[in-house]
Amino acid sequence: MKYLEAILRKLRQAGLIESFRGPSGGHELSRSASEISIADVIRAIDGPLAAVRGERPESVDYSGQSKHLKKVWIAVRASLRDILEEVSLAQVLSGNFPARVARALSEPGAWSRR
Repeated sequence: MKYLEAILRKLRQAGLIESFRGPSGGHELSRSASEISIADVIRAIDGPLAAVRGERPESVDYSGQSKHLKKVWIAVRASLRDILEEVSLAQVLSGNFPARVARALSEPGAWSRR
């Protein structure tokens, strides 16, 4: 119960839900499900979409042979944004995803574990 309360508190603080007290109280989305992206929810609960050792990718520095690794982490974050910012809660409920997501799902190996 404490875990659920913590999640609801984070969603409320991020402005994604509203809470109502009283006998008929509860929680509801603060705006339409089509206006809330999966990225919004992840950021509210977990923080940045991509973190490296608990830091944002642009804050991490490498030296020597690894000096360009930061660019890889930035690219990973950009890839996550491409999908997660485009998919809304409403699309998850309906299963009607944007074309970019549908293409990613049909890529060879998309469903394979590696």
